Amino acid sequence: MGDNTAVPAQTALCIALCPALYWQPMNEANPKSAVDLELKRLEKRLEDLIVTVGQIKEENRALRQRQDTLTSERANLLQKNEQVRARVEAMIGRLKSMEQA
Repeated sequence: MGDNTAVPAQTALCIALCPALYWQPMNEANPKSAVDLELKRLEKRLEDLIVTVGQIKEENRALRQRQDTLTSERANLLQKNEQVRARVEAMIGRLKSMEQA
């Protein structure tokens, strides 16, 4: 009796796990074509994802390069700013000493 109940359970499991085989009326061509259609759809989706990943990698590379450039420019500007600040302070010091003289 245990064998008789196992077969319907296996059939129910197969139906639950294989919905692509059962969404169209059953005949010999439909299950294969349904699976083929699903495989083609998944293949196309995978190809699209591969292209998207490539585009994101390229964008990420470009953004990292831009970040490096901006970081370098910022360091140069900070250095120039410090030089200008020192020169302005020196001029103010000279002006104060001229004023006192």
